[in-house]
Amino acid sequence: MPLREIFHGYGSVIAMIKLNQVHKRYPGGYQALKNVTLEIAEGEMVFLTGHSGAGKSTLLKLIAAIERPNLGSVLVNHQNVGVLKPRALPYLRRNLGIIFQDHKLLFDRSVFDNVMLPLQICGFDYRESHKRARAALDKVGLLRREKSQPIALSGGEQQRLCIARAIVNRPSILLADEPTGNLDTEYAHEIMDIFKSFHQVGVTLLISTHDESVLKNDDARVLALKHGELQT
Repeated sequence: MPLREIFHGYGSVIAMIKLNQVHKRYPGGYQALKNVTLEIAEGEMVFLTGHSGAGKSTLLKLIAAIERPNLGSVLVNHQNVGVLKPRALPYLRRNLGIIFQDHKLLFDRSVFDNVMLPLQICGFDYRESHKRARAALDKVGLLRREKSQPIALSGGEQQRLCIARAIVNRPSILLADEPTGNLDTEYAHEIMDIFKSFHQVGVTLLISTHDESVLKNDDARVLALKHGELQT
């Protein structure tokens, strides 16, 4: 199925990310982010780089409202997500696709059921959910494995499954935390080609990576963190 069909109607909310003087300190005193200010425009593709522990994962978690800042504001689609009440979070995340570094796949469910889950949580009817799930799996080349268990997939295929699950809601923003970190070069390039195809249809992408080989993209902007501070 063409990607434009998968993402038809995805842009109902203007995609925009804005952090203003954000600080994040964890219990115990670890300062993960210090005075971070940045803006990502609608439809932009941005790579976030930095050493291990630089604050990349924390920044993504703040945007997804998994973590909250100690100081400063985090705006997503003009909404301050750092002060959202728990009941409002599902509505925020309907417009976010999140690919975690540790996959967070459900190994007691099939490939197909893993992709269906976000739609079931959002209350989509079965027929529409089934159509969207199969379209997402087709896009990442896993439709023929829909009945398999995730444990039977290779590392690259598990990452593709994570992508399918992240895009099945047709999000306007896609966040990916080290999506090629444990993959060989060939798989890494295939995963990046998938992200580029999303960018071509207007999805806003923020991709955390320390893989220098994926940064050679003329369409992307690169931001660097060092010890929690954004480098300029």
